[in-house]
Amino acid sequence: MAAFQRKYEPHCVTVAEYLHFKKCGYVVIKELVPPEDVAELRTHTDDLMQGRLPEQKNPQEQGLEAPPEHLSPHEKAQFFLRIHMLHRRLELHERYMLHPRVLDVMQALVGPDVLALQTMLFIKPPGKPGQGWHQDSYYIPTHPDTLCGAWIAIDDCDEHNGAMWMAEGSGAEPVFPPKAGGWHGDRIIKDISYVDGVSDVDDAKNDLAKVAGKYPQVLLPAKAGDVAFFNGHVLHRSKQNVTTDRYRRSFVSHYCNARSFTQWGEDKHDARIHKSPAVEPSNHMTNGSHILARGDTHLPFALPRFDTPCAALLSPEERRCQSNFAAASVGDMGSGEMDMKPADPAIEHDDEAVAAKV
Repeated sequence: MAAFQRKYEPHCVTVAEYLHFKKCGYVVIKELVPPEDVAELRTHTDDLMQGRLPEQKNPQEQGLEAPPEHLSPHEKAQFFLRIHMLHRRLELHERYMLHPRVLDVMQALVGPDVLALQTMLFIKPPGKPGQGWHQDSYYIPTHPDTLCGAWIAIDDCDEHNGAMWMAEGSGAEPVFPPKAGGWHGDRIIKDISYVDGVSDVDDAKNDLAKVAGKYPQVLLPAKAGDVAFFNGHVLHRSKQNVTTDRYRRSFVSHYCNARSFTQWGEDKHDARIHKSPAVEPSNHMTNGSHILARGDTHLPFALPRFDTPCAALLSPEERRCQSNFAAASVGDMGSGEMDMKPADPAIEHDDEAVAAKV
């Protein structure tokens, strides 16, 4: 049964989980993805590693590479390290990017309006290297800055097969721009340090290693089905898989608040765009290349290619009904008491609401 056809018990984030995310920059939700879903992801990844997916049979048409046929099964399993953006090619990847329980958590952390931006499938076979210290918002800027990753463990992982490490508390740091130039990072901050070697596994070459050194470096061991959520500023890394027989496979997606503007990740091929082109010519906005997962937005968004249920498929009226308008705090000038009432989107100015109370 396809994952989106299953019924899921909603996950309500606890105060402790919310506080941990805000204070430390990450939180791990245990057993968030059910075992049957993990089994589906694992079987799919096994098939992809061996080139057995239908989309790999004709890569010229489908655009999905397969390991060379002459390789042994062991060699084929070593062929991929990670693959980006397969949700634009494979129905299963779109479904897991829009997994209801992952989105439940994401709504609490960056919502209520959630835009789904990116997917990555990590294979990380035995012996393969990790990735050095980096911040995800360095690569995927959003304005306001609301980026958040969700890392689903397909295999159990620990320090031996390359689990992630977090510099706990470093999510409060700005995004450090590169010395080489470009538009990355928080350049508006007067005395910010410019960095070289971002993501380099050699700490001597990666200037962010010095920043990470100011914080406790915490290993995130995980069981299959656990999901790590981490904000776009927190410094994180992984190390080499030093085992001889264990993979460290994971399905990673990135999201932001759907009211945030982004110029990242244009879909140049076949984006199903709502209301406007994928890239708005005057400001290079690419929101229209990304799927509205939950809530609503005033910005463009794409529809899911494989019709996975999400907010993008709802009518504007349905999205409006499901999206909670902020409560308006209105002061009664006569009594001095404060009253809470639902914000009325039809009222153009707050003073109209105040006038109605006095």
